[in-house]
Amino acid sequence: MIIIDTALKKREEQNNPIRIAVIGAGEMAKGIINQIMNHTPGIIVAATYNRTLKKVIDLYESVGIDNYKITDKFSDFEKAISSNIPIITQNIEAICIAPKIDVIIEVTGTVNFAVETILMAITNNKNVLSFNVEVDATLGPIINQKATSAGVKYSVADGDQPGVTLNLYRFVKGMGFEPLLCGNIKGLQDHYRNPTTQKSFAAKWDMTPEMVTSFADGTKISFEQACIANATGMQVAKRGMYGYHSDKHVDDLTDLYDINQLKKLGGIVDYVVGAKPGPGVFIYATTNDPISKKYLDYGKLGKGPLYSFYVPYHLLFFEIANSIARLIDFDDIILTAKKGSMVDVVATAKTDLIKGDVIDGFGGYKTYGICENYPVSRKEKLLPMGLAEGCKLINNIKKDSVITYNDVEVPVNLISHTLREEQNRFFKQ
Repeated sequence: MIIIDTALKKREEQNNPIRIAVIGAGEMAKGIINQIMNHTPGIIVAATYNRTLKKVIDLYESVGIDNYKITDKFSDFEKAISSNIPIITQNIEAICIAPKIDVIIEVTGTVNFAVETILMAITNNKNVLSFNVEVDATLGPIINQKATSAGVKYSVADGDQPGVTLNLYRFVKGMGFEPLLCGNIKGLQDHYRNPTTQKSFAAKWDMTPEMVTSFADGTKISFEQACIANATGMQVAKRGMYGYHSDKHVDDLTDLYDINQLKKLGGIVDYVVGAKPGPGVFIYATTNDPISKKYLDYGKLGKGPLYSFYVPYHLLFFEIANSIARLIDFDDIILTAKKGSMVDVVATAKTDLIKGDVIDGFGGYKTYGICENYPVSRKEKLLPMGLAEGCKLINNIKKDSVITYNDVEVPVNLISHTLREEQNRFFKQ
């Protein structure tokens, strides 16, 4: 964004950088740190947390950071941060308390640990930027409520599909059009992929098989679209979304949707598989303004009633500077659950499950996630995919059946489950 590069250059000239702390040291964290330290003026990495120190050391050295301090002592933080020396630590509390850190970036891919970190940050008046759609889709409404009450900012980051979609949504709405569908373009959808089938692809890109599986089996896109629904107030038209398969361009798929149904639902989130331009995002919008209709036609967008707008890519961590500057310097939230709880992601059996099975995590062997409207999920007591890991089955479950709370024993004393109960009470439907 043009205005952001000017603002960050000014910060660099004034020696007044935005200081960030990164929680996690995986491939996404590596990309974020490399982007900030090597390509972005006006922002610096003040600290990085990981349970394994060597992983952060290797990460720092791989991106060219050779002057850093390893410490868990809070007393060391202020001096190192003031000297712009990045800290490597296993002390998450010190990061959340350190006064000179402006924003904490959560990128662990966990749920319970991430929730603990985010709440600790909010309690200590820290702004939070999340690359964790799993957490936001599951608990974003109550996290946003707590952040707002504390007077700090919480947002999902730009660069991944949800943030890119919300940018486009705002752009389209700002021109006076009515967005009726927020879409995601997938290249593959196979609910039965697992870490074994995805192992070689994961190795090629230095990712975990579980992460790649969650992309392939539909879980990740379900979390992404739920985030968008909760931010915009949209719903899903059916359990699991439509998920049409097509090799056409999204410009040519508007006739797949009934505009009256879209309007009745207040807009929907959905996805298509195999369409162009992958792996982008798209918005279908409408307008009743005759002048707008005339010039949309002149601009080769057709005669409506649905008009297609799209972004042909998402740039992951390359857009991290935009997220940070928008949040801190412009008080601009990229994506958060402003509308409360609209769509849930519910756990569904990937294979026949038997009593006594313990559900594994995202991208595992036992479950995949699909979208369902939140009121239906609550009424039918469906088990959120974001809380399914560690639950023990007390009933047999057939392949492709959704799992309910009546089918499981829930792990005790986990903050994520406690927070979900609080969210359900706060957002009664």
